[in-house]
Amino acid sequence: MSASTNAISPSRPGKGRGLIAAIGVAIVLLGAMALDTTVVTIGSQDDVADDGFSAERFGAEQFPLVRDSVEERAVSADELAAAIAEDKAAAGERFGVGAGIGPVMPVRFSGVVGEGKAGIYPVEVEGLPDDLTIRVQTGPAINGTDLRDATGNIQFGQFTNQIEYQNAGAAINDAMKAQVLSGIDAETLSGRTITVTGAFKLINPSNWLVTPVSLSVQ
Repeated sequence: MSASTNAISPSRPGKGRGLIAAIGVAIVLLGAMALDTTVVTIGSQDDVADDGFSAERFGAEQFPLVRDSVEERAVSADELAAAIAEDKAAAGERFGVGAGIGPVMPVRFSGVVGEGKAGIYPVEVEGLPDDLTIRVQTGPAINGTDLRDATGNIQFGQFTNQIEYQNAGAAINDAMKAQVLSGIDAETLSGRTITVTGAFKLINPSNWLVTPVSLSVQ
């Protein structure tokens, strides 16, 4: 047998060095990616998909401003009813904030609660005309955008589209429910005296549907 047949083929060192180099590059890349990665804890301030519009945050921020404005400008129900009866348009301009088909009016009153339906209760207030009905909505559904529109400071142009604008109104209503109505058992209101400050859209001068910003039960 010849020497050439018995010889053991030598290893190929170049191939081994290439594999080691590739592994080294991969390690370096993984290290760089780790340094460039931020760990976000669920529930932390950084755990936010984007910095876009949050209806819930907007409602929580805006309701105290709406409440303070309505409480500062609220007119007693008897005075407001007299002004509306004398001149509806003038009363709207004097006391209200323009909002589409009718101004939003701030009002305050105390009265005895009647029998309600779907969370809406009539309130008998002394000193008002017999043909005037005042109702207060207590939830669980709070309808309308009276609180959103009550100050005149929240405008459609502040939002990306109509959906955001509507969601803003609903979120303010939700914030009011959490802060004003959450501790009130609406099912036991009938026959009791309540004191309310709130707002309503002046469409029918003989029927006010009031959304409260404060409500206390005696």
